[in-house]
Amino acid sequence: MTQPIQQTSTYRLLNFVSRQPIQLSRFVAKMLAGLVNNFKISKTSKTIQLNLQIAFPDMSQQQRDRICRAAIKNELCSYFEFFSIWGSSNEKNISRIHHIHGREILDAALAEQKGVVLVVPHFGTWEVMNAWVAQHTAMTIMYKPVKNPAADQFVRNARSREQANLVPTDESGVRQIFKALKQGGTTVILPDHTPNQGGDMVPYFGVPLASSNLSAKLIQKTKAKAILLYALRNDSDGFDMHIEAIDEAIYQGTANQGTEIIHHALEDLIRRYPEHYHWSYKRFKANPALGGLYNAPTAEALDRIAQLRAATKAERDAELAAAADLDDPQ
Repeated sequence: MTQPIQQTSTYRLLNFVSRQPIQLSRFVAKMLAGLVNNFKISKTSKTIQLNLQIAFPDMSQQQRDRICRAAIKNELCSYFEFFSIWGSSNEKNISRIHHIHGREILDAALAEQKGVVLVVPHFGTWEVMNAWVAQHTAMTIMYKPVKNPAADQFVRNARSREQANLVPTDESGVRQIFKALKQGGTTVILPDHTPNQGGDMVPYFGVPLASSNLSAKLIQKTKAKAILLYALRNDSDGFDMHIEAIDEAIYQGTANQGTEIIHHALEDLIRRYPEHYHWSYKRFKANPALGGLYNAPTAEALDRIAQLRAATKAERDAELAAAADLDDPQ
């Protein structure tokens, strides 16, 4: 049934693009980024600028301009690199990872055989890590089909080479992930997107946003090890992979509190390398009070964010005061 899809012009084009050297992919991406940055031919810059103003209100405009330009270049490079990665063998992709920082953290987690939840944000070039991780552990990953059938088949072919077990993004997929973790397997969760439906309000850069607490639930219910994973391109046509432990406090409290711990880990990472985060996503509209945020004038959008932050802080202060009164009835 897949053969007709493989013969479409779309599939052949994707296959051709994916076979090009990764150096060429980066070159083309940088050329496009130059056009976007110099001629403002995309609305992406406006979205990124607003996100940066929300996340870093105390940063100078000059700093935000520099980060915006670098972020556009890095995000485009990542997208073009994905094609090269999907079209390459596992061996080639593994060879592209030149340095691994914190490998002992993952080795220790796998040795416990209690399952591992890899928290992988939309940061850097995350696709390159799959083949390396799959060498060391069985992976069960949620997969949402691409709307274009040819593109979907192309990505699925890449995933099959990595020997990952792809499960649907629904309750049956969640059950399969729970089972895999209980058996000592590994899953990958992208924690920084707005859920399609529902989600609880959890602060992200001080703004309460609809957020999925699936990552925290998986970690808390299975006691799997929680690890932050990301990859940054280097100057030698490859990547450096970073493995970092997530605060052990995630195993205590509610799922929302666990999600907040994950958000704190992401915020810390983004503050360290702001130019490598994929800022083009309109994450900060995920609150009923922020509808139309990205279509509003910048001053109005920032004022609405400030009001929501202030209201959230006042609510939290009241909760802390009430808790203190309960602890000290005198």
